[in-house]
Amino acid sequence: MAEITASMVKELREKTDAPMMECKKALTEAGGDMAKAEEILRVKLGNKATKAAARVAAEGVVAIHVAGDGKLGSIFEINSETDFVAKNDEFLKLAADCAKLVADKAPADVAALSALPLGEGTVESTRTALVGKIGENMSIRRFVRVEAKGKLASYIHGGSKIGVLVDVVGGDEQLAKDIAMHIAASKPKALDSSGVPAELLDTERRIAIEKAREAGKPEAMLEKIAEGTVQKYLKDVTLLGQVFVKAEDGKQTIEQLLKQKAASVAGFTLYIVGEGIEKKVSDFAAEVAAQAAAAAGNK
Repeated sequence: MAEITASMVKELREKTDAPMMECKKALTEAGGDMAKAEEILRVKLGNKATKAAARVAAEGVVAIHVAGDGKLGSIFEINSETDFVAKNDEFLKLAADCAKLVADKAPADVAALSALPLGEGTVESTRTALVGKIGENMSIRRFVRVEAKGKLASYIHGGSKIGVLVDVVGGDEQLAKDIAMHIAASKPKALDSSGVPAELLDTERRIAIEKAREAGKPEAMLEKIAEGTVQKYLKDVTLLGQVFVKAEDGKQTIEQLLKQKAASVAGFTLYIVGEGIEKKVSDFAAEVAAQAAAAAGNK
């Protein structure tokens, strides 16, 4: 049987916000499998048992560049170690310059972008020089270049921590802006159900079945209950299925809004700074103790 360590329990608690003992029980039941333990907690405690998707684990900014006619644009993320550096003017300029280069030069990947000319050198030499000047590491993480089918709208929120680039066909400028703001607020995973990964749907279905079973529902009803849960989940995580954040009646979905305005969304990209990056949490007291021990050992 896998050993359940205190660090494993701590990690699961940080991901789920579940009680410590419940985390330990779930890990024991899952044989130490973190993902399975998280599922077990969701069955027992519901959706509130997972916060991982909302946790921002690195600093940095999102930059967006859109050409004047709205037909070409890019969204770009660069990370730093601290929020202090993320507010530095030179760091912000590097982000903006890179976003424009992505739109103008269409680099294939981060390596190709890094090799492009910038200032008196390249993107990479500029980044390296800034690292040396500030004394903190910074890394180019990802970008997307978009050639619009309609017209691009963008939105930056929270000190450049959340960025949205959306391609809206038809409608007007206000509609496009509203859709971009909605995406930033509601954080859909996909445009419609076809864009939601099958493994996510399988997980939701499996959890729904286990919860219904624990509630004593008849076996014959489990699949139907699970399907209803999956359909509700799809409404929550797809842009077209979500209720528009500015809906006056609190019911109008984005799909209904677009139909009313004779418009459609060809696609969108949502970047949340640090999403999916595990940030090392340092123990300051432990670091001081370690440094003191090392200094004593060198005497």
